[in-house]
Amino acid sequence: MAGSKERGRVVALCGATGAVGEVLLRVLEERAFPVAELRPLASERSAGRSITFRGEDIRVGVARPEAFEGTDFVFFAATGELSRELAPEAARRGAIAIDKSGTWRLHEDVPLVIPEVNGEAVEKHRGIVASPNCTTTPFVMPLEALRRVAGAKSAVVTTLQAVSGAGLPGLEELEAQQSALQTGAPLPRPSTFAAQIANNVVPLCESVRDDGYTTEEAKLLFETRKILSLPALDVTMTCVRVPVPVGHSISALIETERPLSVEAARAALADFPGVELVDDPGSEVFPTPEMAAGSDHVFVGRVRKDQGSDRLWFWAVCDNLRKGAATNAVQIAEELMSRGLR
Repeated sequence: MAGSKERGRVVALCGATGAVGEVLLRVLEERAFPVAELRPLASERSAGRSITFRGEDIRVGVARPEAFEGTDFVFFAATGELSRELAPEAARRGAIAIDKSGTWRLHEDVPLVIPEVNGEAVEKHRGIVASPNCTTTPFVMPLEALRRVAGAKSAVVTTLQAVSGAGLPGLEELEAQQSALQTGAPLPRPSTFAAQIANNVVPLCESVRDDGYTTEEAKLLFETRKILSLPALDVTMTCVRVPVPVGHSISALIETERPLSVEAARAALADFPGVELVDDPGSEVFPTPEMAAGSDHVFVGRVRKDQGSDRLWFWAVCDNLRKGAATNAVQIAEELMSRGLR
């Protein structure tokens, strides 16, 4: 749908001044999304600022129900609390709300969509469509590539997540700590993360549940099951924060229903839309977060057999602000338009 010549759409963006919101504006421009009118919105604290879209400065308004009158799409790239309050208001006014927060992802009546994987799910929308967590998407896309040729039984996953997954505060905290370490200034106390993130690795993303897993880890399990319509899929995971600005990385061990050779797995991954295979172990070629930053692909490499079983390993990286968030949301809108649903 990029470069569409269709009629223009009225688009609102809640969270226009945040990390994902800023990227979403760029993605709308890059994909020539048919925006006839853009309404950038934010909290009262951030309203009144200006954003630039297609060379024009546009004042940011306050995110409130009346701002959605006459809109086609309302993108939510803000807090879950704002989405919980305002997404139903957008839907009541005839818009389709596309939400990037975790508020609606597991709601029974809300489709959770990665267009390359389950684009048909948008047909079931009731005014709200959810976009997955920024670690779910780069895991599910290569998993689905393998599942389509050999089925899927289980996965063991470790994620290495960039600080921008926690928004601008995460980026600012890393930068402030790195600056202090370089200059010898007092090290700022951690506030966004549970421990110092500069020169460190923090095995905690979000908060710990009663079962010992974190809320971020639970997202990966339940969102994967919903997107793939595999409610019994066995997924166990550890989510880790690393001192990387942009680009989530994933190490996954996959058990398929039928044996799958490394060659067949590589072929399936290379053929899957949105996945780019970067895998030449003899030349030490593999994906890295630096490679993924600024791209809309999920890069996959290090595909290999497990030494003690028929299971397969892969390594994947993805720009968490683009395909992990903003780009997927825009692709959902494109999917809705391509199906005549908006």
